[in-house]
Amino acid sequence: MKKIRCAIYTRKSSEDGLEQEFNSLDAQREACTAYIASQKHEGWVLQQDHYDDGGLSGGTLERPALRQLLDNIEAGLVDQIVVYKIDRLTRSLADFAKIVDILDAAEASFVSVTQSFNTATSMGRLTLNMLLSFAQFEREVTAERIRDKIAASKKKGLWMGGNVPLGYDPDDRTLRINEREAETVRNLYDLYETHGIIRKVKDKADAAGLVTKRRVSPDGMPSGGQPFSRGHIHQVLTNPIYAGRIRHKGQVYEGQHDAIISPERWEAVQAMLQNGATRKRKIKSRGKRTTQPSLLTGKLFDETGDRLTPSHSKSKTGMRLRYYISHRLIACSGNANTDGWRLPAMELESTVENLIGGHLRRNGTVMDIVPGCPAGEVQSIRDRLDGITASKRTEDVVGLADSVKLAPGAITITLCPKALAHCIGIDARRIAGDLPAIQSPFRTRKRGVETKIILNGVARAVDETLLANIASAHAWYGMLKAGKTFADISRETGTSKRRIQQMLDLAFLAPDIIRDALEGRQPVGFTSDWCLRHELLIDWQAQRNLIATL
Repeated sequence: MKKIRCAIYTRKSSEDGLEQEFNSLDAQREACTAYIASQKHEGWVLQQDHYDDGGLSGGTLERPALRQLLDNIEAGLVDQIVVYKIDRLTRSLADFAKIVDILDAAEASFVSVTQSFNTATSMGRLTLNMLLSFAQFEREVTAERIRDKIAASKKKGLWMGGNVPLGYDPDDRTLRINEREAETVRNLYDLYETHGIIRKVKDKADAAGLVTKRRVSPDGMPSGGQPFSRGHIHQVLTNPIYAGRIRHKGQVYEGQHDAIISPERWEAVQAMLQNGATRKRKIKSRGKRTTQPSLLTGKLFDETGDRLTPSHSKSKTGMRLRYYISHRLIACSGNANTDGWRLPAMELESTVENLIGGHLRRNGTVMDIVPGCPAGEVQSIRDRLDGITASKRTEDVVGLADSVKLAPGAITITLCPKALAHCIGIDARRIAGDLPAIQSPFRTRKRGVETKIILNGVARAVDETLLANIASAHAWYGMLKAGKTFADISRETGTSKRRIQQMLDLAFLAPDIIRDALEGRQPVGFTSDWCLRHELLIDWQAQRNLIATL
């Protein structure tokens, strides 16, 4: 007789009663144990490992005990799952389909001891789907009731939980003022009314030693007590809770707690914030041409000798997009047969910056620029050149270019002797009369409406979004190692669980791949969007081989 290894899975949605000596999980286990014993003649054998998820919803598969059980099934250690009721396993039809796929792949099955049906028949499968549909319906109705209750309670001005704001302590369904913290809130409002600029408020708050609210998580981990960021200060200044109000889904209601800031004063601060934001937008609008200058104007030519002229357009969201366009395209705008260059300005300026920076950092550059330079002066000139490239100011580096010539497959940059002399602080007559030109293979690649400039097979532009996702993935992985679930991380970071799971692979990138991304040397196809659609392998060499094909 074939031995069937049975594992009991138990679950309870809330933590109520779990502290009792005999709780709901024990009752479920006792019933399942008795059922397995009754099937001894069929070869059923109870495994002693416990798979218990107390205080966890059945609406998600992110449950430690369930994940361990499914892993053991995939490893061939369990033949059958035994549950008290099917909704203990899951309340979601979609999640159940995933579990069935895992069971089928491992040639395993499951049994509900209080619901008798055979999933080998079409009627049994129909019965199961009906039960799961009602379980999912019950969960969704319960969630709707909870949401409606929270909305109704907030309309009455009640505090319905969540992170307690700075300046208050929880007091049943309302808040009471914490005078020590409330003084910090009042100081922030005083500082903003005095200076009117959040950046200055932060500087003054840091100097005064003002810090965020100190908290202790349920597992005893302390947090907070840190200097305010500008975003946190803005949140304090705009939160109606300090005016004695409660906000819920864009609506504000009168609260049942005491105000730290009078409603009149709070409204006045909102007007100041709004006026400041409007003024800032107007200044940016008037200063667009100076805050985003076209650094290569008058220096950029193509293979025909035609100059490239700065131009711009607007995206659907109103963002100003800068370009360099062959002058003949503008002069012959009505002729569809005219060809020429149309390149994104920031991409091209960044490319020129990287090429000049790499040239200046090269060994022997000082002697090429200043022939016969005394040995004692070489290091000081080297330091000045390093200072220019390390400043990360694109306008400083690109300003060293005298001309930039584009041709199919190549870009050539000539440096300006006077600009170089000024930067390194020497007489222009000492600069070499025949400065070597900077040349590099050059091509463009279209990705949708976006044009990428590629040098030596890689895009020479730092992908800030990709770097941010890599950093987030490392932070999420650290939280997982600390014992937190995907649901915990989602709540703490405000990121969806799906997004976390999709991007977590970035935490296992090879160090050289991360270095290339930091330097803007990653393949043009290696983007955050690509990572969302593809699974990265754990093996570093396999990663390199895969990314190299992009």
